Amino acid sequence: MSYSNYVLPAADRAGKWSLFMAWWALFSAMFWIYIAVASASAVGVTNTLIGIVLTVVTYGLINLVLSRYAARTGLSVNLLSRTLFGVIGSGLAALIFAATAIYYAVFEGSIIAVALQQFFGGSIVMWYALVVAYAVPLAIGGVRNWLDRLNGILLPLYFAGLVAVVIAATVIRGVPSHWIGEAAPQGALPGWLSSYLIYMGVYIMMMYTFDYARLGKKKDQNFHSQASFGWVFYLCTFGLSGLVGIYIMSAWGLEASETGVVQAFISSLGFIGVLVIFISQTRINTANYYLASSNLDALALRFGLRLPRYFWAIISGVVVFLLMLTDVLSYLLKALAWQGVFVTAWVSIALVYIALNRGKQDQLPEVRVRKLPLLNAGALAWILSAGTGIALTEQTAAPVLAQLAPLITVLLAAGLYYLAYRLQQPPTVTEAELSERDREVLAADAALS
Repeated sequence: MSYSNYVLPAADRAGKWSLFMAWWALFSAMFWIYIAVASASAVGVTNTLIGIVLTVVTYGLINLVLSRYAARTGLSVNLLSRTLFGVIGSGLAALIFAATAIYYAVFEGSIIAVALQQFFGGSIVMWYALVVAYAVPLAIGGVRNWLDRLNGILLPLYFAGLVAVVIAATVIRGVPSHWIGEAAPQGALPGWLSSYLIYMGVYIMMMYTFDYARLGKKKDQNFHSQASFGWVFYLCTFGLSGLVGIYIMSAWGLEASETGVVQAFISSLGFIGVLVIFISQTRINTANYYLASSNLDALALRFGLRLPRYFWAIISGVVVFLLMLTDVLSYLLKALAWQGVFVTAWVSIALVYIALNRGKQDQLPEVRVRKLPLLNAGALAWILSAGTGIALTEQTAAPVLAQLAPLITVLLAAGLYYLAYRLQQPPTVTEAELSERDREVLAADAALS
């Protein structure tokens, strides 16, 4: 039972270490290695390290707020979005979230397929099919069933793999010279700011945080806001993974690319490198498929389509496989850039909403569909700010504005939503005010998820 369409009750929350292990699946994404290497290639290693430090601080603070609020209320991204944007607006949020999770599943799954093909040979289509076929069943069980145990077992193995690849690369290639102090390419913006803006492109992690944090118990908020979803997690995810990626790519003299990361691991560790990649991508894709399926489930329920969540996990797998068969990298980064604008605007709006309601500890946002408008003033603020961000990203007349688009989007979304909130304040409700009929209807939706 996923409760994708219902406030998660206390009895269905996950234990502290169960949720911790399930969430830390996201630590092992090869994407974090790739993004650090890409940033270092663009602005230099020193600027990238400064950008990572600032990013860890920012992500730690934002997710501290979001994770506490999600745990207190039991809301998902979809449910909070109903209050922020209305019923139709929440559907757009669920669609964007599911699509982004699917795109990341394509990227991470392709990494495994490429590694297997490079080492064993054979058809890449065959490896794509195998990668999807084994990943989907892992996500069907859900976080509280066995994803926590699976990822708990694999986590120390991945840590050991990171240590091993650094040692092996050093033994084989020697310590790369000047890999920290190399000159940074010149640009219109300071290099550290450019690196920081690159990491703003993965604010989808805030949405991931929200949907996972709602599974936590209220008494565990302090632990989760620091260790699970806060600065500890991002220090390892962005800091440790980034350093390892920059180091091994420098040692082998490889260009920043997803295949380059695979080549560095295999060149350093051989079959063990393939195994490390397999472990890392298996862990991250359990989260990608779980969140894609739960948000597709929530979206379908809005159209009266009640199907088990495992059905949407299978649909997610089919879509991932079909996307793998296309020239996905030619449009993947563009699609993620556009969706990233919507996501950064969502994060900004959610933070403003939480700040404006910080004194209402006994209140929950109203999530009952029949008591909410199809669209509200908040939806207009979201669409306008995201539309502006996309326009800035795509225009070529002022390259600096294109680079600053994520930051401008965040500030514009916050300002516009503040005005929208004052114009049309979303309703709140106490848990006791939910009628028995409301509970029965919502619980029926949840039981089919």
